[in-house]
Amino acid sequence: MNLKNHPLFQDLSESDLDQLYHAACMRSQFFEKNQMVFHAGDRICEVGIVQTGNVHIEMIDLWGNKSILSSIAPGQIFAETYAICRKPLLVDVTAAAPCEILFLNLEFLARSFSEPGSCRDAIMQNLFAICVRKNLILSNRIFCTTPKTVRGRLLVYLSSESAKAGSTSFTIPFDRQGMADYLNLDRSALSKELGRMKKDGILDFKKNHFILYQNPL
Repeated sequence: MNLKNHPLFQDLSESDLDQLYHAACMRSQFFEKNQMVFHAGDRICEVGIVQTGNVHIEMIDLWGNKSILSSIAPGQIFAETYAICRKPLLVDVTAAAPCEILFLNLEFLARSFSEPGSCRDAIMQNLFAICVRKNLILSNRIFCTTPKTVRGRLLVYLSSESAKAGSTSFTIPFDRQGMADYLNLDRSALSKELGRMKKDGILDFKKNHFILYQNPL
């Protein structure tokens, strides 16, 4: 991944990036599938950037029920809000596949680049812009889980994914269990409803690729 093209590092030069590495502000780490990246309760000062693979932001309730709040793909960042405010994490971050993650240490960044106009200023400005965009994305999950019926949630979610792809043929970032967790649904109920929607001519699918055929209203 070319860091100069990443939204977090836009307007930075190669020299700026080299200085970040030399000041130990950035490090890379490999994680196996299902390995924990961060645990709920951790206090962190690092922002994670997925370079390869993907990670899941998960919440597990008192009874052990897991909900996937977000799937983080290559090039996307995570844990930025907790790294900024230094509050304990309310979620787990887990490697959903073998992945390599680049970590940016905001504490080291503040210590090493305290001068006005340094690369720290540009990075923090970029980071806040990313936070705003991500808040909009996270609010989409609220919309997806608002409908009371299984079909209603599927229609909202798949319509949203179709709009993002700019096509009625698109691929979602979840397998069936991940999709069920994201929508707060039972996997069996989700699979049955997808089968009924396919029979009704609303959609077709193969694994995590979907095609929407008609307006179901």
